[in-house]
Amino acid sequence: MSENTTLTANSSIGEWLEHPVGGELVRGLLAQSGAKEESLAPVRGLPLQQLVALSQGQMPQSVIDDLVLAANGGVAPVEDESGVWVEKTTPGRFAGKTVIVTGAASGIGRATASRIAREGGRVIAVDISADKLDQFAASLPDADIVTVAGDITAQADVDAVAAAAGDRIHGLANVAGVNDDFSPLHETSDAMWDRVMAINVTGSFKLARAVLPAMVAAGAGSIVNVASEAGLRGNASGNAYTTSKHAVIGMTKSAAFMYGPQGIRVNAVAPGGVATGIPFPPHVSEAGQARLQPFQSQIPTLATAEQLAASITFLLSDDGVNINGAILASDGGWSVQ
Repeated sequence: MSENTTLTANSSIGEWLEHPVGGELVRGLLAQSGAKEESLAPVRGLPLQQLVALSQGQMPQSVIDDLVLAANGGVAPVEDESGVWVEKTTPGRFAGKTVIVTGAASGIGRATASRIAREGGRVIAVDISADKLDQFAASLPDADIVTVAGDITAQADVDAVAAAAGDRIHGLANVAGVNDDFSPLHETSDAMWDRVMAINVTGSFKLARAVLPAMVAAGAGSIVNVASEAGLRGNASGNAYTTSKHAVIGMTKSAAFMYGPQGIRVNAVAPGGVATGIPFPPHVSEAGQARLQPFQSQIPTLATAEQLAASITFLLSDDGVNINGAILASDGGWSVQ
């Protein structure tokens, strides 16, 4: 790549690394944090700007701004968005509809709740973190957002969510989830198994059970469960997480079959790598990680939370009118490898 090529925050990480000036700047940034260039392999196709979200608060926007200035001789370039995916909302797509979104305080859940709200929907935003929910609601002051802080595995909290939604519930996005420690079955502790299954499976089950009576009464409704690439294969994560996401897919297919004749669609989205993905426990299984690493390194690219929200909201909306019981692999093509 020529030294005269203009680099912007929207230029891909790969373009930055291949640039004679930009590459040195990025490598210098990595060296300061003790990281290596190889750690960026799965995200080479993402815009440099995405490093802010990837850092989960550790990298301020000013770092990216300074890199862009340094790569262009101190002059801020005009952003070129050609070839860069940009979220395009559909005004009014969710107008008059109430949609419950779990995990709404961060990541995929927040991106999904935000898009529904910006497309005219009334959002019941659910998360364990009250503070982060308040921050999300404050970021969209003109939107119709009702926040409910609670534990989706606790029946009383689930009842509170359903009460906040009211008698007419048009959609449910079961996004909340946790990862495991990559442990193979013989290493999986009771605590790890119970926590992952409770949040990923039981929480989704309880929310779906709570909203289905209202949907049945109305003769319409859409539920989208967030599964995972780990629900399609055995080499994407550890034992507990893989089992939980296979269970989510089974629950999705059963409900789609049972309630389809009553006008209710139940589908799932199976993400691959996501740049703002759910965190891992502090200590992962060495044996599990060693076994999984060669396969995880084949992830084509990481998606952004907004890209996953595009898949989820499509299935939630009337645009997915003829889709029921589908498992949409929103994984950049990982599932075809």
